[in-house]
Amino acid sequence: MAGEWPKTPLSDLTDPDTPVTYGVVKPGDEDPEGVLFIRGGDIAGGRVLAGQLRTISEAVSTQYKRTLLRGGEIVMSLVGNPGQVAIVPKSLRGANIARQAALIRLRPDVDTRFVMYYLGSRLGQEALSAHSRGSVQQVINLRDLKTVGIPTPPLAEQRAIAHILGTLDDKIELNRSMNETLEAIARAIFKSWFVDFDPVRAKASGEPPESICHRLGLTPDLLALFPDRLVDSELGEIPEGWRVGDFRDCCDRIESGGTPSRSVAEYWNGVIPWLTSGEVRDVIVLDTKEKITEAGLNESSAKLWPIGTTVVAMYGATAGQVCLLAEKMTANQACCALIPKPEFLSFVFLTARGSIAQLSDKASGSAQQNLNKSLVANHQLILPPQNVAYVFEQATSCLIAKWISNQREGFTLAVVRDALLPKLLSGELRVSEADSNIEACA
Repeated sequence: MAGEWPKTPLSDLTDPDTPVTYGVVKPGDEDPEGVLFIRGGDIAGGRVLAGQLRTISEAVSTQYKRTLLRGGEIVMSLVGNPGQVAIVPKSLRGANIARQAALIRLRPDVDTRFVMYYLGSRLGQEALSAHSRGSVQQVINLRDLKTVGIPTPPLAEQRAIAHILGTLDDKIELNRSMNETLEAIARAIFKSWFVDFDPVRAKASGEPPESICHRLGLTPDLLALFPDRLVDSELGEIPEGWRVGDFRDCCDRIESGGTPSRSVAEYWNGVIPWLTSGEVRDVIVLDTKEKITEAGLNESSAKLWPIGTTVVAMYGATAGQVCLLAEKMTANQACCALIPKPEFLSFVFLTARGSIAQLSDKASGSAQQNLNKSLVANHQLILPPQNVAYVFEQATSCLIAKWISNQREGFTLAVVRDALLPKLLSGELRVSEADSNIEACA
């Protein structure tokens, strides 16, 4: 029953007072006190990336009153990454859009989330790609966008479909937000203990132990592990009894990956994940695009790395980026594995995460920015005693474990959503059937 729902041109579903349109053509200089505005590149992953928005002057924005945002409408990128869609959050009411973005404000009898889901789906993207033109930079023409056919089931059905997909997306977003909080907590503890040396400075100042414990969330036994004075070192002041070291001091092994021969078919399309440096952009890695076989692993320079390995990308645009492996996997030679001693797992990961800029600066090469295994292994750091590292691991391992669990759940939910989405939008699957599928996965 695929394609059962009738289709209506997008232009016929829009608010008659606001046809599909684009925004500010000449934004001028950025105005820190001005109006936020959304460019094509600010729309990705179904969201407006509010943290990277630029501003334009109030005077320029008022020249484009037709695209002043109310919140709740759809915006779409037209240039560069054409077809990315999102619903404008209410927090961006009063903002504007750039020439590279389109504004889609729908009639009251059309569900905005339903249309957004369709435009962002494989079905919608295929319809949009038919109108994407330009050899160097792909562009969606506004005139063509207006003609894209949108499935139009009854409004109640639109809302039910949007509710199912939205419920899954809301949970995915909740997990993403929770993970940001978990990382922030772990990094705050790391900074307090190993960068600012708050317990040491507090003891050195003569602050009463009870006050220090209350203020920093420490137990008396934990506070006793920290010294009461700082001493000079080549990296500046460090706690007495600590030392300057490098990643080799807190790792069992440091090694680069390898690539099985592409000419041997038996080495590829197996079940062992094989990480590339581009995939290190994901802070927690659960899976990889390519897989290798046992033969590929055993008969090449590839190595199987354990869960909890910190990986540093060494080549290209991602040089210096850092991720943590949530599954056993292999990687190519552009990845360097920091396989930590058990008590240093969280310490190595958070140290590397906090050293991304420094590691990137160490990259060398005119055509392509590169690191190497020695540069990563020799990266200097302030090394706490083993007993402090052990207690830090106890304090933060639960945060990272929950982070990984949330990431895994979000991945599963995304798979369910992506499987349901085209079938619901086409009419092949009805809402009652989709509810049953979701309950089966719960």
